Amino acid sequence: MPQAKKKHRSNPEWIRRHVTDPYVKKSVQEGLRSRAAYKLSEIDDKDRLLRPGLSVVDLGAAPGSWSQVVRQRLTARGGELSGRIVALDILPMEPIPNVDIIQGDFREEAVELQLTDLLGGPVDLVLSDMAPNLSGIAAVDAARSLHLAELALEFSRRHLKPEGALLVKVFQGSGYSQFVEQLKRAFRTVAVRKPAASRESSAEVYVLARGLRA
Repeated sequence: MPQAKKKHRSNPEWIRRHVTDPYVKKSVQEGLRSRAAYKLSEIDDKDRLLRPGLSVVDLGAAPGSWSQVVRQRLTARGGELSGRIVALDILPMEPIPNVDIIQGDFREEAVELQLTDLLGGPVDLVLSDMAPNLSGIAAVDAARSLHLAELALEFSRRHLKPEGALLVKVFQGSGYSQFVEQLKRAFRTVAVRKPAASRESSAEVYVLARGLRA
């Protein structure tokens, strides 16, 4: 399998593409923390995942752009947040009003207990934009991404309400179709999304699984 170009912020090509990216410019203008916000926004515009009153967990949340979108869309007409948002990441993250932030690995018991205490019960939606540090080797990166997606699925089985939903990022490659089959066994409907804000050259897609089976 051919090697993917290594994504690195000191790479001149990456810098050029970043500074000319319309989504990057738009995110700066709108006060969003990264261009990834528009991926979630586009998926939600199509699939109507987010609405006031929901409880949402954002896995791999840093720097926080998805949590910003969730906060916007869970805010009722009066300007008050209606629902609950918990953002988890092993990396530090600047505060977002009305978002509970946990820094740690959700595979660790202490972190999961902290999450359970915050939520007080199962959640409606799990979001996962987790991605590995890219090695530049497509097969390796796909395998690492798949592992993170499987962790998000395991997390969802433990924490979602019956009929809850999972939106998870996956890199297409070896094991991808098998992962989709896992989702189909766990959820009633499964759909693949490739939002416009996701670069065409990227192997990433987002898989939306709805209706967690009992």
